[in-house]
Formats: sequence, structure tokens, C-alpha cells
Amino acid sequence: MTFKYTFTFPISGPNKLPRFKAWAAEHAPEIPVSLPPQVSAKNETLTVRLKSVEDRQTLTTRLAGVAL
Repeated sequence: MTFKYTFTFPISGPNKLPRFKAWAAEHAPEIPVSLPPQVSAKNETLTVRLKSVEDRQTLTTRLAGVAL
């Protein structure tokens, strides 16, 4: 199965990938994600790739109100 779906959410500042990885490991370890190799510090968003629509919905719900 491939990562067919994307989810883009607001995140600012440096070290976006390590911050998201740490959050995902703690709050959503069962959701497999594919991350880009790097993200510019100037970007204000992060796009992750997911395997299913259900994973995207779960991630959306869990990220609601979270400040990364």
C-alpha cells in the first residue's frame, strides 16, 4: 500500500520535522506517515503523506488545537 493521501497543516519555526515526529510518536503512533526529506524554515506549513482517508481524519482530529 502506498501513501496516496496528503494532509497539510500550519506549523512555523525551525525543526518542523523533528517536532512533528516527536508529537506523532506520542499522540498518533499507529498512523504511518511519510515525511518530506526537509522543510524550509520559512515555510509556514507541513505536508505529510498518509495511507488512508481514515488516517487523515484521525490526524486532523488529534491535531485540532495543538500548537507545534
